[in-house]
Amino acid sequence: MGLLSLDQVGGSNFAYQHHTLERCLDDMVELGRTEVELWGIAPHLYIPQADSAHLLKVRRQLRERELAVNCLTPEQVAYPVNIASGEKWLRDQSVQLFLRAAEVCSELESPLLFLTAGRGYEDQPVEAAWARSVEALQTITQRAAELGVNCVLEPLQRVESNLVTDVGSLRSMLDDVGSPALGVVVDTVAMAAAGESVRDYAKAFGEAIRHVHLIDGTPTGHLAWGDGFLDLTKILRDLSRLNYGGALTFELFGDGSYSLQPRAAVSKCLEAVAASLTAISS
Repeated sequence: MGLLSLDQVGGSNFAYQHHTLERCLDDMVELGRTEVELWGIAPHLYIPQADSAHLLKVRRQLRERELAVNCLTPEQVAYPVNIASGEKWLRDQSVQLFLRAAEVCSELESPLLFLTAGRGYEDQPVEAAWARSVEALQTITQRAAELGVNCVLEPLQRVESNLVTDVGSLRSMLDDVGSPALGVVVDTVAMAAAGESVRDYAKAFGEAIRHVHLIDGTPTGHLAWGDGFLDLTKILRDLSRLNYGGALTFELFGDGSYSLQPRAAVSKCLEAVAASLTAISS
């Protein structure tokens, strides 16, 4: 078993939406992180407004702190972004957002662009929305590959999507898209909501697992470690058995209160991971 390292745990700005990006990056450095996943929200890094001047500023902020970006995650669930939309104008705008995000990844030297499959109308057959999502993902992954960027696809909870919500639908989507540049995200909350495990992902995807969102839940909620009831130590053990070598990040949302004192929430998670890795190795 290849034990996970605490060094694989990156920082992120998920709980920092009401703080400056500088505050977030300073906290990540002080908490010992060397890589960060950037959530593409305003004003930190809102993709439609990410012009050359803003990207230069972000690169400088990262470079001054010797931080690297391990994944760029444009907002794509809460905002009106939907690559599978039945409305052509919305679908086209959404695809353009991700094409621009692929360029931003290249400029920030981020190896991964984070994607979800969108959703179709609940009162219409799902097949048409599925086809739209496949076409959009093919367009995005092709452009990303041209720029030297890989993509990762995350299943969503059923309340968030009617397309990719579990291992089976994720496997089908990857097969239909057919791009070697498209890998898989393990999101522990979405995984728990679907009643699945790391072993299910390992069997279906193996080395195609390229990114992990490590969060607690009840089983949902995107909580800090210990604020839910998920067995995250077992998840870490299973990832170690898989010899997982990618990054893990804490996607902290909860009821919004983490954004009041985000560093405390991140620190709590880091301490829990360190204790769990020690327990696993003993």
